[in-house]
Amino acid sequence: MTAPTYTTLIEPLELAALLRSDGDVAIVDCRHDLSRPQWGAEAYAEGHIPGAEFAHLDRELSDPMTPASGRHPLPAPDRLAATLGRWGIARETQVVAYDQGNGALAARLWWLLRFLGHTRAAVLNGGLAAWRSAGLPVTRATATRPPRRFAAEPRLGWVASTPEVARDVARGLEHGGTVLVDARAADRFAGRNETLDPVAGHVPGARNHPFTRNLDAEGRFLAPAELSQRWRETLAGSPPERVVSMCGSGVTACHNLLAMEIAGLSGARLYAGSWSEWIRDPARPVARS
Repeated sequence: MTAPTYTTLIEPLELAALLRSDGDVAIVDCRHDLSRPQWGAEAYAEGHIPGAEFAHLDRELSDPMTPASGRHPLPAPDRLAATLGRWGIARETQVVAYDQGNGALAARLWWLLRFLGHTRAAVLNGGLAAWRSAGLPVTRATATRPPRRFAAEPRLGWVASTPEVARDVARGLEHGGTVLVDARAADRFAGRNETLDPVAGHVPGARNHPFTRNLDAEGRFLAPAELSQRWRETLAGSPPERVVSMCGSGVTACHNLLAMEIAGLSGARLYAGSWSEWIRDPARPVARS
């Protein structure tokens, strides 16, 4: 019997069934804490889903920050492909990414895989917290998947650059056809509570859709119909193909892209540099409200 393919979300019991099958499944632990960059690796060492590799947001899922970049530049496609191959991931592998709970970090890997042309990628709904709640085991043993070749086919058109966003802002987002959607919390978007970046506020004309609006009280994604309703409210009639998703550094913006995919609203792009890159140039406009 052929194992099912998962392209957005997978539930804990579904993942457990996959692990019992003979399918080609790779699991990646994406846990991270922005204030404690080593926490994820330490938590992984204390216990993780059996067979999982650990992916560090700063080292594997981002390139080094530069004076002109945001806090988490996209990894170069060839470097990311080499990392995936080192983890035993090939184009036919079903990849499952998870984090501590709500998918805010795991969605980054989900999007990166799709960016490289790999659609057999899913996020564990509810993360490690849901896995534990289902009574499923964790281990301290490290993964031992043999390396493979990952053939990348980057979809460069999926990424919006800062010059492109700046051009659209200068033209007026509301009149130029671009729907810039910011995934940060409402208080950070408004410029009232900025703790990560040196300038508070948002890109003029951007709309706010905090990634937490995609989740229920337990940190699990809402049902597709509810996500669709919430996103259609944010889009206000604009097609999803016009959406450019951003956040503080291009990480939780991927959570919104995953939610849109679950809702059947495909075609949005990622502003990878996001707010932390936008404010690198003090001449770029800033809005607060």
